[in-house]
Amino acid sequence: MIAGVVDTHATLWYLLGNTLLSPAARTFMDRVAAAGDRILLSPISLAEIIYLTEKGRLSASAYDELKEALADDDYVIDQAPFTADVVDAMRQISRSAVPDLPDRIVAATAIYLNVPLVSRDGRIRASNVRTIW
Repeated sequence: MIAGVVDTHATLWYLLGNTLLSPAARTFMDRVAAAGDRILLSPISLAEIIYLTEKGRLSASAYDELKEALADDDYVIDQAPFTADVVDAMRQISRSAVPDLPDRIVAATAIYLNVPLVSRDGRIRASNVRTIW
């Protein structure tokens, strides 16, 4: 079962055990993992990680570490589809509320799948997207 979608920062913080991940987000993700369910990551987040690595905002190994985790069938996070249906779901999110394109794609993925989004992003949390933080 797909229980949620996870934003880029929350994905990395969960993977690396970073304390910046909120207790509510960590508890949600741990419970999903314990139940054997899945949380999905939009492919745009992988592109964002490459971009942030190139800008020097993430370690050079961040992308490879995440790709290795995603290749593990037992890891709670898996890749989400990026389809025309996800793009259509973007129409449900006001561009003025969530102006960043990658953020809108991530949020639209959660809307399309009708699951909550694990995200600290204040604009997303203030929008009509159901979030956990």
